[in-house]
Amino acid sequence: MTSDTLTAKSAPSAETSTNNPSNHNDVPAHDNEIHSGVGVLDKTVKILDALESGPATLGQLVAATHLARPTAHRLAIALERHRFVVRDQHGRFVLGSRFAELAAAAGEDRLLAAAGPILQTLLDRTGESAQIYRRQGEQRVCIAAVERASGLRDSIPVGAMLSMEAGSAAQILLAWEDTERLHQGLRHAKFSAAKLATVRKRGWADSINERDEGVCSISAPIRNASGQVIAAISISGPSGRMGSNPGHRFAPLVMGAGKYLSDALIKASISR
Repeated sequence: MTSDTLTAKSAPSAETSTNNPSNHNDVPAHDNEIHSGVGVLDKTVKILDALESGPATLGQLVAATHLARPTAHRLAIALERHRFVVRDQHGRFVLGSRFAELAAAAGEDRLLAAAGPILQTLLDRTGESAQIYRRQGEQRVCIAAVERASGLRDSIPVGAMLSMEAGSAAQILLAWEDTERLHQGLRHAKFSAAKLATVRKRGWADSINERDEGVCSISAPIRNASGQVIAAISISGPSGRMGSNPGHRFAPLVMGAGKYLSDALIKASISR
């Protein structure tokens, strides 16, 4: 989302050119509509505005936007390719997960501002390295971390990209996704749909030897003001030290840390 080269004599734009017959079939814009001067952008926003009210068939999009059917279809398909729009089980267009990803990125500064002390507290109370992960496409990225000063530890540097196919943080970041992305994420995952159902029910995830042999981790969700899971907070360390049932031992502390950060994001959102 290439720069255009300005010339002394401008050629007709793609939106006004006679080579774009679908443009002439669109109903003229209403006076109260916002005009940016970029026709294709204004029409794309019409599609998104229509979907803000809920799922819509192509026919319903045409009726709501007053765009020609070929134009509405072309723009909806383009948005689908970029994951701003997806299809539900009935084939209707709905807003996609890309918006949640962008919202998470926008809120990352507020999350990082509050994360440092909480991660350090988690390390002090559990004795294990602590991290925060955010989903980035088909991977997850470590956006904050603290490590044990000595002894065996699971060292994950900030900026490290890890798979979404294994590990308790991956489970958290996938468990509350929409149905389509959840099913896609499970295709090559080392955990099952039943495991994610348990994660949603109890509010935390654990993994033992799932990402790496000899490594355990416990994770909980971090939510934004809208209740969406935007990140996962985790502790990780050697299974020999964390024990055979680390979830029941450490989950309350990790969940408490996740809730604290979620509440901090809500307060920051209210105070803006």
